[in-house]
Amino acid sequence: MRRRHVRIGLLALTAMAGSVLMASAPAGADPTHSTASAGSNRSQLEDREAVSLVRIHLTGADMLDKVVAAGFDLEHGAKRVPTGIEAEAVLTAEQRTELQSMGVKILGSDEGFAWNEQADGGIRAAGKQAVQPLNHEQTVRVVRADWFTTKGQGFLYVEARTTEGQQADPVVQMQLENDSGPDTSFGFARTMSRFVDSGQYMFHRNLFKLDKRPSQIRVTSSTGGVTTGKVSDWLENAPPPLTDNPGYKSNFIDGYKTPQQLYGRAKEIAQQYPDIAEIVYLPNKTNGYQRKAQATIGGTGESAVVVSSAAWGHEGGNDITVEFVDRPGANLPLTVEVTGKAIRVLLAKDASGALASTAAEVAAALETRSAGLIDRAHPYRTNAGTGIVAPSAPVALTDFLDQKRAGAPEGEVPRGPATIPVLRIGKHRDGTKPGVLIQAQDHAREWVPATTSLEAAERLVHNYKTDRETKKIVEDTDVFFILSNNPDGANYSFYNFASQRKNLTNHCPDENADPGRRDSWGVDLNRNYRVASGHDGYSGGSSVCTSGTYQGPEKLSEPESKNIIWLVEKYRNIKFMMSVHSNGGQLFWQPGAYIADGRITTPRPPLGDEAFYWQSAGRILSQVKAYRETVVTPENVGGSSDVLYSSAGNVREDLYYTYGIYAFGWEVGGSVYNPATGNWQGGSFQPPWEGDPDLVSGHSETMEYANGIMEMFRVAADWGKDKKDPKSTLVPGGGKYHGPVDVRFETNEPATIYYTTDGSRPTLQSQRYEATDFREPGQVFHVTETTTFNWFSVDAAGNIEQNYDPTKNDKRNNYRTATIKIDKK
Repeated sequence: MRRRHVRIGLLALTAMAGSVLMASAPAGADPTHSTASAGSNRSQLEDREAVSLVRIHLTGADMLDKVVAAGFDLEHGAKRVPTGIEAEAVLTAEQRTELQSMGVKILGSDEGFAWNEQADGGIRAAGKQAVQPLNHEQTVRVVRADWFTTKGQGFLYVEARTTEGQQADPVVQMQLENDSGPDTSFGFARTMSRFVDSGQYMFHRNLFKLDKRPSQIRVTSSTGGVTTGKVSDWLENAPPPLTDNPGYKSNFIDGYKTPQQLYGRAKEIAQQYPDIAEIVYLPNKTNGYQRKAQATIGGTGESAVVVSSAAWGHEGGNDITVEFVDRPGANLPLTVEVTGKAIRVLLAKDASGALASTAAEVAAALETRSAGLIDRAHPYRTNAGTGIVAPSAPVALTDFLDQKRAGAPEGEVPRGPATIPVLRIGKHRDGTKPGVLIQAQDHAREWVPATTSLEAAERLVHNYKTDRETKKIVEDTDVFFILSNNPDGANYSFYNFASQRKNLTNHCPDENADPGRRDSWGVDLNRNYRVASGHDGYSGGSSVCTSGTYQGPEKLSEPESKNIIWLVEKYRNIKFMMSVHSNGGQLFWQPGAYIADGRITTPRPPLGDEAFYWQSAGRILSQVKAYRETVVTPENVGGSSDVLYSSAGNVREDLYYTYGIYAFGWEVGGSVYNPATGNWQGGSFQPPWEGDPDLVSGHSETMEYANGIMEMFRVAADWGKDKKDPKSTLVPGGGKYHGPVDVRFETNEPATIYYTTDGSRPTLQSQRYEATDFREPGQVFHVTETTTFNWFSVDAAGNIEQNYDPTKNDKRNNYRTATIKIDKK
């Protein structure tokens, strides 16, 4: 039977075809720059279109997939609501109309979903409401009930699932009640929100503020199912962060950094601390911060010609001029004259002396007769080029990279292919220590991940000799920092177009290759990997070259993604990876992609790996909270296809499934609760560096999430030193039972259990103990006849219980065993 999984969590929508007005961008808004206004000879077809920020509602992942396929950039900053998905989008007027024609709703300022913090009396349930013990027949299950505090306020987050949740007529409703602490009664009834995505029931859930921490909740369905659950603490009572240690040095980053600044500082660190740091250069150079020089010549689409130089703009393409010339006379042929880098197209005339050259004819002449100066010439976009070309004064080709945004960093950007340096920090860089790969800025517009990663690197080298815990990290791990994995796109974001997401490699055919599309070219590097790729039918990657999630012409087509594979294959000690993004405030892992038809995810990690991910997430996020009480809520933690969206061809899946690397994805810059307004304030890709320290600012996000990265290093160090075998038990244990009994496995640490029930010895090929459902604990076995369980457990570090060797059939058979004897009398 195929298990169908559903996703929950956040997504965002930002259209990339126009310039983006970002009120929070520190370098100012992307200009709605008119190239036509820069010179009277330029065509308005080169202009960036005016845009506006709108909030939208999509009915679910099916609509989301259609919008992605249409070429829109869908990523980050939105939220899943009971009726679908709400997001923000920066759209041109044409894009807004197109989305509305697809059924996307444009939300008004007073529209949208908000959690109801007030008790509403709940729903009226049918049938008997007797609390049932946890067993295989239970129709209602509590997935999680988490209490957390932030900014002096307490919150309860609950997820519950009913086996009848798919029922649509009538829709099954769920009621949530909580007590006020031990030995108090249930009350404060609330109707839970039912979440369905593309026809697939996920669960019911609620988030609301409470004055007192409850100890239990009760969930009741409208069909009569009822259960109780204990309330757990989420990120409470965390150990103090390293920054609390006496004399600990932090707060090294004073603003956003360009790739040149990041790489320059990485090389300085390697020079200043040669005993613990070095630079590893990645072998595949990027395409470079460079483009062919272009011009769109002509005032209307049908008669316009798009011209691209053979040389890169900075290597001579920018020196080319093209002029369309009207000559007196009749019956004149179409010819091309080239003098140096000045190209004159002498337009044809018919018998009456009227201009007769079509755009298609002029384009063909330029490609064949321009003395190698022009590499590409074609009609504008999808036009056939049948319009008659009008005369034009000389138009200078340009790569459009000489325009600097207001407030952008000073200094010229190096042109040409870039070599990406990896800053490697560790006392023992010989492959004997667990390696941790920190990869930042796959997506160019995400500036905080780079500063967060550099801050963590600075803390390692500056505190190595003075802080005991940092010394342990440096001596027990081998850390690899890629401070910007997309330098070309990042430079474009800093200097040209703040909302650039992809790299600068232009794979677009003629219909999308004109300079008016220049802000939409490139490949989404986190859709360019081999596992669960869009090329294999998984959702979340686009085949449209102008889409924000364009997956590239083939898997690993881009040098930036090839470099990651090279790195983990060369340094096989890399066992952990964090791909740092912004700005949704999620921490996630596998499964990361799904096939839309049936929402079938990639294989879920073994229950032990899943538990290890959750345990690590708790440690990491507790350290984030320690800085200023920012809480990444439980709904935003887990498999990314569950909490975020499907991201076909992402790096995490490739590294986990191909190399066994514990690969995390992190969206830094999550929502911060504002007690003054009672609202959760979301982040942005480039929040103001300085701002209210208790709300959204680049500096605060950098510091708090650097805390989390430091804790990830400690997770890896502990993993490398873990030599203890796990322990597991069957609950209740073996023995005689009068009638059927429900049993389950428990472990003393995150561990995967392999078991048999046919009397055979368990091996790594035996059945694996799995979760009841996604985000839930292990399954319950309903035993109706005498059964012997043979099993062993393996922890995340590979230690096997009782030193059992499942690969050898020795006489010891030191696996665990228990027999459930059922007395049927």
